[in-house]
Amino acid sequence: METWSSRTGFIFAAIGSAVGIGNIWRFSSVVGQNGGGAYLLPFFFAVFVLAVPLMVLELAAGRRLRTNLVSALRTLSPRMEVIGWLIATVVFTVLSYYLVITGWTLAFFASTATGNDLRFDEFSNGYWPVVAFAVSVLLVGVVMSLGVRQGIERISTLLMPAALVILLVLFAYATTLSGFGEGLRFLFEPDFSVLGRAELWSAALGQAFFSLSVGFGIMLTYGSYVDRQTDLVKSSAIIAVADIAVALLAGMTVFAVVFTYGLEPAAGAELAFSSLPQAFAQMPGGTVLASAFFLLLFFAALTSAVSMLELSVAALTERTRLVRRQSAALLTGAVFLLGLPSALSYSGMNLQLFGWRVLDLLDETVGSMGLPITALLIAIIVMRYLPRGWMAEELGLRPGERSVRALIEPMARWVIPLALVMVTVSRIGLGIDPAGWHQMPGVAYLGAGRQAAVTLLLVALLLAATLAVVWAARRQWPAEGDR
Repeated sequence: METWSSRTGFIFAAIGSAVGIGNIWRFSSVVGQNGGGAYLLPFFFAVFVLAVPLMVLELAAGRRLRTNLVSALRTLSPRMEVIGWLIATVVFTVLSYYLVITGWTLAFFASTATGNDLRFDEFSNGYWPVVAFAVSVLLVGVVMSLGVRQGIERISTLLMPAALVILLVLFAYATTLSGFGEGLRFLFEPDFSVLGRAELWSAALGQAFFSLSVGFGIMLTYGSYVDRQTDLVKSSAIIAVADIAVALLAGMTVFAVVFTYGLEPAAGAELAFSSLPQAFAQMPGGTVLASAFFLLLFFAALTSAVSMLELSVAALTERTRLVRRQSAALLTGAVFLLGLPSALSYSGMNLQLFGWRVLDLLDETVGSMGLPITALLIAIIVMRYLPRGWMAEELGLRPGERSVRALIEPMARWVIPLALVMVTVSRIGLGIDPAGWHQMPGVAYLGAGRQAAVTLLLVALLLAATLAVVWAARRQWPAEGDR
């Protein structure tokens, strides 16, 4: 079985999974849509009280069971394998349209680097979004085929430091802008009067989970490659701090530009692909700055996409006789086919379903509704089927020890599921649809009843397709235990 080459390699890979466009574009948009500084308090609470314990839970379970999410749930109970494929289906669907957005960042980088101004409305009226999506899919597929060390770990250790350097350069420039001080006040001065809004806390929880890549089973799969000597609590803390640092640096940079050039901080998706390019065009050296910004977005998006595809590649490789390269090739083709309608929905075809662009519809349903449910399932199943005391063993706790580490198990067993149930009930029963649970902030609300109904329909169809593909693959290439 493959493993990370070192603790450092694992942390870079996990940070690469965590640091995505959610930290740079989405974080700024969600902060803008939730009143600025007031959002940070529930966000920090959600990260350290809920998301980090769930990350430790996933990593510990993965290391203990030494296998991917699907096989791990099957090991815990054969009846739970279908839940594993359900979660993999949700992640694969999110990946399919996340790669479309990844393609946008690549296209805007290529355009700005060659000195061409690119407006999103013009870009999305042609078919370059489809081409950029195809290139992004191919790049992720190539990384997957190279394996854990030579693919995932290597690209993460190359791109994450490069992304940090780019971000620091952009931040240094942002400090010279006239709107830097106003941006700091917007980001860090809280308005405590809005802290009673349920949607603010729900948005913060969604951003925390998306940002740290928890609740999808990705960290459980990554945990299966971690050696016994790695301290999972310290590693999770490092990943969380790095993730927050990137988000805050990006927020300060983006809001400095926003307030210098009179942009709308709550612009959602338009902020990155419409408003900011117009601002860069007015700056001295704007071409270089715009190129750096979109290269940063692309690096962050690519490493996150790699982690999402790894979940399915690892599962399919384990459950069939296919080697990694074969699984990677098969699933790269599958994610292209599944993501093509989303790419076409932001192209000259303007492909729609139920009157919605396909990408927006998937994000509003499977994407935003799926994560709290998959996180809830992982927490409940792992804590239900593994014996009591297993986490203490994985975390190196002594009997009767009282420490922060000792709080992680009760948090994972009781508090996290309760919080996720409350989020799900509030979405379905109260119609609360905060931007923090979306990859595309600013998308119109479908409505609680229709959102739930369409989500169930799409997930059922996609799960049926997933199980059919897995059944066919296992019949064609049966694993040792199936023959």
